[in-house]
Amino acid sequence: MRVPDWMVRLAFEPLWDRYEHSARLRTMKELAARQFDSPDVLAKRRSVRLNAIARYAASRSPFWVERFLDAGIEPAGVRAIDDLATLPLLTKVDVRGRLDDILSDQFGRDQLVPAKTGGSTGTALHVFCDAEGVERRNGAALLTDTWSGWRLGQPIAAIWGNPPVAMTFKNKVRTTFKDRWIYLDTMKLDEAAVVRFADEWRALRPGLLYGHAHSIFLFAEMVRDMGLRLRPDGIIATSMMLLQPEREVIEAVFGRPVTNRYGCEEVSLIASECERHAGMHVNEEHCWVEILDDDGRECAPGVDGRIVVTEFVNRGMPMLRYEVGDRGVWHDVPCPCGRPHRLLRGVTGRVADFLVARDGSRVAGISLIENTLTRLPGVAQLQVVQDARNHLILNLVPGEQWGDETRDGMIGVFQDSLGGGLEVEIRLLETIPREPNGKYRFSICQVSREDGAT
Repeated sequence: MRVPDWMVRLAFEPLWDRYEHSARLRTMKELAARQFDSPDVLAKRRSVRLNAIARYAASRSPFWVERFLDAGIEPAGVRAIDDLATLPLLTKVDVRGRLDDILSDQFGRDQLVPAKTGGSTGTALHVFCDAEGVERRNGAALLTDTWSGWRLGQPIAAIWGNPPVAMTFKNKVRTTFKDRWIYLDTMKLDEAAVVRFADEWRALRPGLLYGHAHSIFLFAEMVRDMGLRLRPDGIIATSMMLLQPEREVIEAVFGRPVTNRYGCEEVSLIASECERHAGMHVNEEHCWVEILDDDGRECAPGVDGRIVVTEFVNRGMPMLRYEVGDRGVWHDVPCPCGRPHRLLRGVTGRVADFLVARDGSRVAGISLIENTLTRLPGVAQLQVVQDARNHLILNLVPGEQWGDETRDGMIGVFQDSLGGGLEVEIRLLETIPREPNGKYRFSICQVSREDGAT
């Protein structure tokens, strides 16, 4: 039996929040009511929240007590991110090495919600959030879900690795009457799985297609090639870079624009496109985002830099000036939708995914891939692995028009971009290997800028 969407939206969703004493829907409604406030009103709220998390962290977290004292910062006086300019960036090394000290002494670890991310090093990063902070994060994500065209109460179809399985009676009730998700496991993306998924789709009629950006693209290609017709009300691509050629395929197959969203396990939602798709609105009610150059100065619009996030809603593990490990660019114009939140033009890639040219400069691997996919025929998928300053491996799935001309053009693009003397090795594969979590990495750099040419 398919539970009507209106019943989920009006009854099961609010009743479940009341049962769990959750702030999720309340947060969503508050954010929805305030999303078109003036920039000055938003700035005042953001200042108050920054001050509150600074004072909290400096009183309840041993790590931050130490950091504020060493930086000579009086927490009560923090009103803007510039007031934290002398506070060193929080790094993944800090999180791994001093996790216990970063956690708030208000909570026992068993009171916190754990999460884990692998990152680019292959070493797990463990992070925590207090329960109310998790619900506030979820409320913010719910609001941006509605920007895609999805409506609260509609089922969701997810293209995701390692999908969860409801084991307890409580979770089975939840997945039947509230969280009605169907999953296509990215680790088993074949025609038989897509046929089963399409059958589930027709029975459940999901309003949202959600998943890893590249996995949605692969699914879209299979839907197109298999002659299937699936029509969600919204599409959200997350967890990976959304390439423009892939966006175009997804939108053509499903007849809906893609909503690009950016976040990470450590601080959850960072930014999302709205219905105008003119850039990604920073989640400024819940975090302060900086984009910094290599000298620690704020980048001007259009200039690529390191993304640094200060989150307001996680008291269990305060994350102040956390260097996410990604690079991004500010937009130079506001969104025409009228929301006052600062706009990211895009995320240009993970720091570890930037290739190193012969002269030591950084080159965005994802941009090279996007350019070659756009310009050269016969390339279905591409992954770049740089294992030495003068050596590059291109893992490539050939398309119908693959040939010597494309091969030579591909080699030329990378040699021109990274410098003379670069050896480019092309390996033709049937599929690009996935990470253990089902994601893909387009660009992998295994050398540093300091490594000499070999």
